[in-house]
Amino acid sequence: MRAATTAEIFGAPTRSASARADIAVLGGGIIGCLTAREVARRRPDASVLLIDRDLVGGGASLRSAGLHTPRGATPAVREMARFSQRYYTELVRGRPDLPIRPVAMRVVGTVADEPRLRSDYLPEADLTAAEDLPDGVRPPAGSIAWSVQGAQYADVTAVTRAVTADLRTEIEVREAVRVEAVSEDADGVGLRLGTGEELTAGRVVLAPGPWLGAPAWRSLVAPLAARVKKIVALHVGGRPDPADAAVIFEREDAFLLPLPERGHWLFSYTCPEWDVDPDTPSAGLTGRHLDDAREILRRHAPGMAVDRLSGRVFCDAYSGTGEPLVRALGNGRIVFAGAANGSGYRLAPAIAARAADLLESGGS
Repeated sequence: MRAATTAEIFGAPTRSASARADIAVLGGGIIGCLTAREVARRRPDASVLLIDRDLVGGGASLRSAGLHTPRGATPAVREMARFSQRYYTELVRGRPDLPIRPVAMRVVGTVADEPRLRSDYLPEADLTAAEDLPDGVRPPAGSIAWSVQGAQYADVTAVTRAVTADLRTEIEVREAVRVEAVSEDADGVGLRLGTGEELTAGRVVLAPGPWLGAPAWRSLVAPLAARVKKIVALHVGGRPDPADAAVIFEREDAFLLPLPERGHWLFSYTCPEWDVDPDTPSAGLTGRHLDDAREILRRHAPGMAVDRLSGRVFCDAYSGTGEPLVRALGNGRIVFAGAANGSGYRLAPAIAARAADLLESGGS
């Protein structure tokens, strides 16, 4: 005798009128969570659903350096950086317990870099010649340094989870729930979940971080031509002083960030590994990563280029323009928000606001 299936016992999941949300945000990283917050603030009467394949604040947000620099390589990114800086200032004013901390900053470059730096950094950054660098940082001959105002860094996961905790009385949060299919129809956007449930959302914000190739939305995001790049940061040196400055090495596109609460410095450099599966960095650091990082450290902070290094390896999504992608997909009911080129935390508030704008305008 054949055993009854689960569907026969409990009934097959169906998409019903009760399984409906006005807006669903797919992805619970910093971008997705701030988007859900922005939507809930603008539309307090709407039913908002936030879904993540893991815990909110995981993925790239969990491993992010969380460094905010008041700069942008294009006018659009500079405006986004300005918006985000004001947003985080207001957020901390209302929640002073959030782990968002101001940090002194120095930028190391050459005389030839100065015109571009003054163009890229916001006027309020007040670039000023500086000679005081953290102990152990000794850039090569010919280098000069500038001080920067307005920098800060955050525990991105803690901020994301605190924001989400405040939201849970206003929206529905679903964690460890995968979205297996996304489809548009006349009624809205159909979502099939890994739990077997199906639901319909009036509109959807897709904020997948580096999981661009997930089967549920791979074909939707393909026209954006975004790519996934590996990000490597090392944990180096002794315990920094809380007054130590972060140091940007302009020519190398690398930086040192003091993390006194963790007892080490973080050194991030540009890893040239593209089109990476976001589930593979769990393999960890390689000898090549250490060699590439040490090469830069020996030029700028030789005392930190020690034999035993640890760190963090993850991925993020990058656009082809250097600017984040906030675009309507399909028939306009789905909005993609992300591909922030390693600046997800820094630009998340501006990305969230733009995504909410597109939802309100119907994708136009």
